[in-house]
This record gives sequence, C-alpha cells and structure tokens, in this order.
Amino acid sequence: MEEGEIKVKSLQKALTILNCFVKKSRLGVTEISELLDLNKSNVHNILTTFQAMNYLEQDPESGKYQLGLGILELCQSVGDRFNIRKVMMPYMQEIADATGEVVYLAVPRDDEMVYLEAMHPVESYNMMRVILGEHAKMYCTGIGKAVLAHLPETVVENYITRGLIAFTENTITDPDVLREDLAVTRERGYSVDNMEHEFGVKCVGMPVFNRRGELLAAVSVSGPSLRFSAGRIEDIVRIMRASLKKARELI
Repeated sequence: MEEGEIKVKSLQKALTILNCFVKKSRLGVTEISELLDLNKSNVHNILTTFQAMNYLEQDPESGKYQLGLGILELCQSVGDRFNIRKVMMPYMQEIADATGEVVYLAVPRDDEMVYLEAMHPVESYNMMRVILGEHAKMYCTGIGKAVLAHLPETVVENYITRGLIAFTENTITDPDVLREDLAVTRERGYSVDNMEHEFGVKCVGMPVFNRRGELLAAVSVSGPSLRFSAGRIEDIVRIMRASLKKARELI
C-alpha cells in the first residue's frame, strides 16, 4: 500500500502491532516496542484496547499477549467468502473418512500457504484444532510444494533466492534438489512432505484447479510417518484424485 493511501496513522500503527502476531504467537509489550521502535506506553494502550475487544488475550502468568477469539470470528467471516472452501469441505471430509487422516485446505499468499480449513475423520472429531489463518512455508510442506510446483519458473527461482531454512534434518535446503523435487511433483501430480517440516509427520499434497485450469489452492493429507508407506501413499493419491476430480467441476 502506498504511503499516501494511509489516512489514519493511529489505525495504521495499531494494525501494525496486531500484525506482529502473524510471525510470533506470543509477544510482550517490550518485545513489540523494540521490534517497531514505538513507545512502550503507546504499545501497552493499543494492546489493552485490542484485549478489551477480544482481539487479543493476555497470559496472566507471563503477561504476554496472543490472538483472541475476536480474530477467529473475523477469520471465519473472511473464510466464508472463499467459495472454494465451501465447495471443498464435503470432498475433504470424503477424503478424511476414506484415508482415516486429517485433510487440509490452503491458499497461496506471497511465499506461504494460508490454511482455510481442516477436516478430520469422523472418529477423531474430538482431536480437532483450529487451523484457519495459520501459515506454512511452501518449500517444506506437502500442501505448499503442490502449489510451488505449478508456479512460473521465475516465481520459483525468486522464491529460492530468499533462502531455504531447515526445519528438520529432512528439509530440502539445496536449490537443485528442490527443483528436482518440484519437477517430479509436477509430473506425477502430487507432492510428498517426507518429514520436511515436522519430524514424524508425512503429507501428500495435490493442487486444486478450477474448470478453467487455474490454480487456486491445494489440499493435503497428513499423518504419522509410520502410516505413510509407499503403498499407502499410492492409495491416498488414488482417493484424493477421485474426490478432487468431482470438486473441480464445481469450482
């Protein structure tokens, strides 16, 4: 956004503070003050205002703040605007029930994926957690690589130049290895996260296209690595392809 478009500087400052919680889930007054080079008293007043509006919550022990339920309600409202979310939910549930694993839906935003929805197998609904609005890197997640593999080469190269940080010992940090992995993903139509973002967790990802062939999002099936043998991955891919083919006709 251009500087000239900012009409209310105080609002800009408040939202800049709120945006700090995108990168780090818990922050204190001093941390934010130093990060943004703002007066601590000013930061405290803004934080307590957000707290009063339920956009932030304060940990009584540490005194640090974190996003509150008010933000979740806003995110839910935004999520409902995405037609793809409404279309995909029954097919995600179909995949979850058929595979017995958690299914995620995310859309690309800059160099990350933003999660819109998660569907769990019926028998594990008690284990559900809120995923809406969470972020993940593209290069080390199944859901991200499914998208990255179909982006223009110039975009991918620009992405790689920003650096590939290791999350686990399996994270692909060599640009050439990542390029090859993305080429394989593109050719076979699905990605595999081999414990590259979180140790002990594997994911299978697939891009979501509309009827015009435009890339909109990605879906992934995630679970404990011990359950994701080569044969099981083939079964999961078959299930995902069947469900996504039906969903594509409605997007």
